[in-house]
Amino acid sequence: MTMDILARQEVRPAAFDVEAIRADFPILSQQVNGRRLAFLDTAASAQKPVQVMEAERRLYETYYANVHRGVYALSQRSTDAFEAARRTVQTFLNARSEREIVFVRGATEAINLVAQSWGRTNLTPGDEVLISEMEHHANIVPWQILRDQLGFTLKVAKVTDAGELDMASFDALLTEKTKLVAITHVSNALGTINPVKTLVAKAHAAGARVLLDGCQAVPHLPVDVQALGADFYVFSGHKLYGPTGIGVLYAREEILTDMPPYQGGGEMIRSVTFEKTTFADIPLRFEAGTPHIAGAIGLAAAIDYVNGVGREAMRDHDQDLLAYAHQRLEEIPGLTIHGTAPEKVGVVAFVMEGTHPHDIGTILDEQGVAVRAGHHCAQPLMDRFGYAATARASFGLYTVKEDIDQLAEALMEVRRIFG
Repeated sequence: MTMDILARQEVRPAAFDVEAIRADFPILSQQVNGRRLAFLDTAASAQKPVQVMEAERRLYETYYANVHRGVYALSQRSTDAFEAARRTVQTFLNARSEREIVFVRGATEAINLVAQSWGRTNLTPGDEVLISEMEHHANIVPWQILRDQLGFTLKVAKVTDAGELDMASFDALLTEKTKLVAITHVSNALGTINPVKTLVAKAHAAGARVLLDGCQAVPHLPVDVQALGADFYVFSGHKLYGPTGIGVLYAREEILTDMPPYQGGGEMIRSVTFEKTTFADIPLRFEAGTPHIAGAIGLAAAIDYVNGVGREAMRDHDQDLLAYAHQRLEEIPGLTIHGTAPEKVGVVAFVMEGTHPHDIGTILDEQGVAVRAGHHCAQPLMDRFGYAATARASFGLYTVKEDIDQLAEALMEVRRIFG
């Protein structure tokens, strides 16, 4: 391996310097509609630092080739970098083995993989899968599809008015019939941090497996899958300052080994005849076809970046911004924050009296402020609270209080327009 080609990009030291961080995200320096850009939609997809872009550019310029197949130098270098990325993810999640890390297109594909492989093999009529009211559609629809095909029961734990998981509801629905608990680590629509270690322990005591949706957790919290005890953990790279089209399924090795392939094709085989196919060992068994090589390498660069910034420093920064945002927005007449759990990340969803969230989003955009407006792929949660949609501001490691001030001032303009 030539270290000049595969060497990691230099990352920021642990001391949190938000202005130095912002300099690594050139997209933030532009103006939108003649205004300073305040990007507050990181929960939907994070911006990318130059280190991630450079890692992908370097691949394509100097050593790109398909992986696991060529005996020539470029292919070997690409394969080395691709598998190094897998080990980076393993370390990031504190998985026991790199064999427990499967590269997929995103958390959505990861959940569908578990549903169609583990679920189709292990769920039967009379079994139950337990989810919650705060789930993203990606952790609802795959289980509905499989339920309709296999005949098991889908149960839904309730959410409190503050946006916390109702533990009494969860406990009442968790029975010996529960074969899987599939629940979000952090709500994308509320920011609520669920007590997942407790939930995993309860589920295991009842004999159930656990899948955790970690999309909103990994950008904000240190995640240790061994400490959590989860059987499956999924996340998407683009929410972690990495590329789109790459994600991760973590599954405990003994479970993954017993799961049949999800898709068939090249790469995931050991041998093929017209009579029989013998499949590759894990994790390649679940990575049919040419993988997203640049995506995996870019994701590794993103993980290196956030590790260099410092996970605890990022968490402190996020909590400082969250407290400041609640303070500023609660001063605005007619505005109600949606999701007030004491344990949450930098996500603030809100509604304004007499104003549709889409109108809020449009007017904020005129002021250079980018927020998300809609149901956030959580329509059942919106129904539970009686809203068709909310506006949502979400923070990243590059967010500054000036962004929040700009949001608050723009919301006062919304208030002025709509009275």
